[in-house]
Amino acid sequence: MNATGESLYAAARKIYPREVDGRYQRLRNIAVVVLLGLYYLLPWINWNGRQAVLFDLPARKFHLFGLTLWPQDLYYLTAMLVLAALALFFFTALAGRLWCGYACPQTVWTEIFLWMERLTEGKRHKRMKLDAGPWNTEKIWRKSAKQTLWIVFSLGTGFTFVGYFTPITELATKTATLSLGGWETFWVLFYGFATYGNAGFMREQVCKYMCPYARFQSAMFDNDTLIIAYDESRGEPRGGRRRGVQPQAVGLGDCIDCTKCVQVCPTGIDIREGLQYECIACAACVDVCNEVMDRMGYERGLVRYTTENAANDKPTRVLRPRTAIYASLLTLVLLITAVSLAYRPVLRFDVIRDRNSLYRIVSGGDIENVYSLRIMNLDDEDHEFIVDVVEPAGMTIETEPARPVVGAGAIEAIAARIRTQGGTMSGSQPIVLRVAHATNPDKGAEEPARFFAPANKQ
Repeated sequence: MNATGESLYAAARKIYPREVDGRYQRLRNIAVVVLLGLYYLLPWINWNGRQAVLFDLPARKFHLFGLTLWPQDLYYLTAMLVLAALALFFFTALAGRLWCGYACPQTVWTEIFLWMERLTEGKRHKRMKLDAGPWNTEKIWRKSAKQTLWIVFSLGTGFTFVGYFTPITELATKTATLSLGGWETFWVLFYGFATYGNAGFMREQVCKYMCPYARFQSAMFDNDTLIIAYDESRGEPRGGRRRGVQPQAVGLGDCIDCTKCVQVCPTGIDIREGLQYECIACAACVDVCNEVMDRMGYERGLVRYTTENAANDKPTRVLRPRTAIYASLLTLVLLITAVSLAYRPVLRFDVIRDRNSLYRIVSGGDIENVYSLRIMNLDDEDHEFIVDVVEPAGMTIETEPARPVVGAGAIEAIAARIRTQGGTMSGSQPIVLRVAHATNPDKGAEEPARFFAPANKQ
């Protein structure tokens, strides 16, 4: 507000995207179906008797199909984030904001909410007329139907989100019996509300004002980056004319100033004003402009995917320092991660000494130390293990049980007693323990420990 009480900011104008059909819109529809299908179906897929994708926080295990990650495997999650970032940089430098236009969750969910809005309220002009008109019976039931669809879909989205952290069949049973826990209820409602607010009401405001990617994407653009652009030299001066009239005959460009490119834009920009950070590269304006050009009998491509260099009749380079660096880093991190996963050990164990006593003398004068072994079976199958002392020779070990069985992706703590003859050791000495598969002793892991014995008297 200024000194006179007048607002310095105009209220955001609601955008009513016009329906469009074309090559790129069909690609977007396919992307929506595939991505939403993956999101909603993945939790219901079983893999070796368990949920294929489950982030089991209480058990500190992340299941990704045949791969189980533990807290010790945090660097793999870090590698995945690095790969996602490098992939975003690479594809942005190469093809602009394709992520925003086709795969971003905000875009995908907004498309579904718009579809439900069109289903209940009609096409663009009907929605505008409905919003401008008074509240009557038709408006109430149409708005109520839309809100019902939005709320049900949002709650389903929140339920699925929680299903990635709580086994979804268990979650479904709790939901059906109204026995959800407090945190589960909170996150279902919270994520449902976030979906409802972002995709139902905020929509383009998220892309324009809240998303940081829109702000720093220009740092990855250059004159060879694929963008959506209006061919000003061909389209100007713009103006209306009858169908079939050649633009040269009336002293105009190919643009008939129908403003349909603005009407279909989900962020409400005019692509004819040049490249803008609000553009999410969805290509809706390309589809509708090509449709108009076909009707007028003009050549397609007045609005098209292109590059700054191509628009200025200069050659476009796909391979250039920027893309080469991103591609090299992406390939390097991917290879390192793949090799690391391929040689990732399926067995780990920790050795913890009994803190109650350093050692004890047992019958026959033998010296005994007590340990607790935590065996981690990182495989997808149950295994029986054997435990032995590798170094030094002559030591014996007893475990309870003698051959512990550890379930797939489980941790078992077993007690171990290691003995040596009296007088063979003095003080603290290093030892090495080995745990191996009972059926395949070559598959095993070693861990150092300390063995304590009475000090020799001088």
